[in-house]
Amino acid sequence: MTAIKHALQRDIFTPNDERLLGIVNVCKAGKKKKNCFLCATVTTERPVQVKVVKVKKSGDFYKRQLTWELRDLTEVDAKDASKENPEFDLHFEKVYRWVASSTAEKNSFISCIWKLNQRYLRKKVEFVNVSSQLLEELPKAEESVPSGESQSVAGGDEDTLDEYQELSAREEQDIEGMMEVCEYAISNAEAFAEQLSRELQVLDGANIQSIMASEKQVNILMQLLDEALGEVDTIEGKLSSYEEMLQSVKDQMDQISQSNRLIQISNTNNGKLLDEIQFLVHNMDLSKGHIRALQDGDLTSPKGIEACINAAEALLQCMNVALLPGHDKLMAVTQQQHLFTELRDTFARRLTNHLNNVFVHQGHDQSSTLSQHTVELTLPKHSPLHRDLLRYAKLMEWLKITHREKYEGLSRTYVDYMSRLYEREIKDFFEIAKIKMAGTSKEAKGKFATLPRKESALKQETESLHGSSGKLTGSTSSLNKLSVQGSNSRRSQSSSLLDMGNMSASDLDVADRTKFDKIFEQVLSELEPLCLAEQDFISKFFKLQQHPTVLPPLAQPEAVDSDGIAPSRMPPQAEHRHSLSSDKDMVRLMMNKVFQSIETELNSLIALGDKIDSFHSLYMLVKMSHHVWTAENVDPASFLSTTLGNVLVTVKRNFDKCISGQIRQMEEVKISKKSKVGILPFVTGFEEFAELAETIFRNAERRGDLDKAYVKLIRAVFMNVEKVANESQKTPRDVVMMENFHHIFSTLSQLKISCLDAERREAKHKYTDHLQSYVINSLGQPLEKLNHFFEGVEARVAQGIREEEVSYQLAFNKQELRKVIKEYPGKEVKKGLDNLYKKVDKHLCEEESLLQVVWHSTQDEFIRQYKHFEDLIGRCYPGSGITMEFTIRDMLEYFSSIAQSH
Repeated sequence: MTAIKHALQRDIFTPNDERLLGIVNVCKAGKKKKNCFLCATVTTERPVQVKVVKVKKSGDFYKRQLTWELRDLTEVDAKDASKENPEFDLHFEKVYRWVASSTAEKNSFISCIWKLNQRYLRKKVEFVNVSSQLLEELPKAEESVPSGESQSVAGGDEDTLDEYQELSAREEQDIEGMMEVCEYAISNAEAFAEQLSRELQVLDGANIQSIMASEKQVNILMQLLDEALGEVDTIEGKLSSYEEMLQSVKDQMDQISQSNRLIQISNTNNGKLLDEIQFLVHNMDLSKGHIRALQDGDLTSPKGIEACINAAEALLQCMNVALLPGHDKLMAVTQQQHLFTELRDTFARRLTNHLNNVFVHQGHDQSSTLSQHTVELTLPKHSPLHRDLLRYAKLMEWLKITHREKYEGLSRTYVDYMSRLYEREIKDFFEIAKIKMAGTSKEAKGKFATLPRKESALKQETESLHGSSGKLTGSTSSLNKLSVQGSNSRRSQSSSLLDMGNMSASDLDVADRTKFDKIFEQVLSELEPLCLAEQDFISKFFKLQQHPTVLPPLAQPEAVDSDGIAPSRMPPQAEHRHSLSSDKDMVRLMMNKVFQSIETELNSLIALGDKIDSFHSLYMLVKMSHHVWTAENVDPASFLSTTLGNVLVTVKRNFDKCISGQIRQMEEVKISKKSKVGILPFVTGFEEFAELAETIFRNAERRGDLDKAYVKLIRAVFMNVEKVANESQKTPRDVVMMENFHHIFSTLSQLKISCLDAERREAKHKYTDHLQSYVINSLGQPLEKLNHFFEGVEARVAQGIREEEVSYQLAFNKQELRKVIKEYPGKEVKKGLDNLYKKVDKHLCEEESLLQVVWHSTQDEFIRQYKHFEDLIGRCYPGSGITMEFTIRDMLEYFSSIAQSH
């Protein structure tokens, strides 16, 4: 091991200025045994660095593999202190487990590590399972000796650690020089040693003589030392006196320092006390002017209101000041808080009484009612009242924060009295609107002598409507109940139709309906700004837009049972949990209370308009839809939007009822059995309805409702036209279908209603089909026998007989054909066509002017049949030379002359 140690020192550590102090041959625990060396080293230069180096042998050379600083070592675990165990662990950044070649080497290495730690690092490294004998402490004498001796002890200890110490360069040079002088030193070591011993004795003798020669100097030195000791004693005495003086000064300075500290503490406390007093005085001091304003301030003048607002805000700020713990125990603070409470209650009482008086006075004020104004259809403006009350808005906010009960009481008072005022005004307003609306029908009354009721009856009905608080229904009024009478005259029958279809029931002209439309628009235009202004005022005056959890102050007392519980009501806690949670709900609740009569009056007005003329529901639907759309764009949850939306439902219901009534009357229509049908009443009625509706609904928001009504009506028209055509006895079914569907097609083509394009095409198809059917059925009469003959010919061909063999059939030979043709000379054909023209003219009505159309179609069909007969003659009777007794030119002349003669 010594040779290995010397080799490692020479090859590995000397080039790095390090000295090797401890070594152990190890291998890693639990793996294949690959031996290596752990070396404990120190650097030769200061500051000394202690390291643990892992060295691995590679062939004949040693290689430095890993290096750890000893200061990074935290624990050394020897595994077992009582038994010999070569295993041990070193804890650096991680645990390294080693197995030494022998227990002695392990113990020697651990001891070396412990000594290096004690000498150079003094670091607390834990040695676990290590025998106490290995961990010998350094001699205590080392701690008490002077520094020079300590160094020598340390040096001696280092010698014990260092079994081998390399020669320095100077030592090597001296030895080499000595060996050169004594050439035999290598060959005769004993002679060399004796020579060195003799020279050493000579040196020792010289040293002794030199010491003896310096005895006198030693005595002088000792005398100087004695004198120095005396001086030292003198200095020590002076230092002692100085020390006593300094101790006295120190005591005095300590007393001064203590006094200064107490003074500083006192100043600090005084400063804090001053800050607290200034805080209380600054935040809890209310000026006399504010107190005077709160107690006796003028709540009627603008300056007085401004002073009261400033005083109330100052009072609220003083009451809301955040006091520190202990402030509430101060007498002055308690008194001031008591004063604030009294001022708050006093001013809240004054403010509540004043605003109550304002609300009550306004509620009883009759100067703004419509009965004392002109009969123009306008509502009084409350902007002056709102402007005056808004000066108190900040005071209402203060009252809301400080006295919630009084705030809620004021809101209930305002709602109560303003609802009475608005109820009177709105009632008068709607009375005038109803009078003007009924006046339109009275003016129209004089124009039509056919109305079954007189103006006085209408007036009585209007008055009865007003007396019933506007509780009208959407039923058809007596103005609309004109009986349907079947007459021989087309004009009287058309008038009966219009009445029956409920499309111009009272014969009101466009001017009357336009006047009604203006009245209804005026009503909505007056209500809209009134509601919006009141809602804006309530939001601003009661400060409802700032606190989203305001509870409704409009709860009314209820009767309670013997247990004090209101019947059919949830418990108070549950009711509080289900209370309104936002200011919008609060505003809407107050608006519902203030304008509780608007919806009822609007429904009453709508019922009256619908009673006068069911067509008014179209105007009302368009106007109401527009105002609802406008209100929803402003605020979808506003009172105006909600109320108009509810009324719109009623208007839409009346509109649907109007459509259903028209369909029902279509189904109930009866026709005369003695006169021809012509254009059915509900067909012309639909035309009038569509023309009026297109005018009303131009650019309307609810066009979809009209489109749905169109589809329902047109399907009902189609169905009932077919029903009437099937029941008709005087007029052929095809004529009824042809004329009415031609009229429907013309109407839809003229109006260009996009949602009825399919019905327009269907009407055209039905008109064309029934025109063709009527023409074909009519043409069978003037050439009846000829038609029957050729039908028989076609039947034989269809049975399989060859066309050229048909002439050999007994009933269809050439003689029979000539016989049938002779029965229809040109004169007879013209006579038959003339009779046919008269019959067609008798079937058709004058309104549609379809006679020439039908006659032209009849001509085309007759020519088609003529060509068909000629073709059959040419194919079935070839070479016979048989021809009709009249030509196509003759036929054209017949048709033209007959049409001109009539």
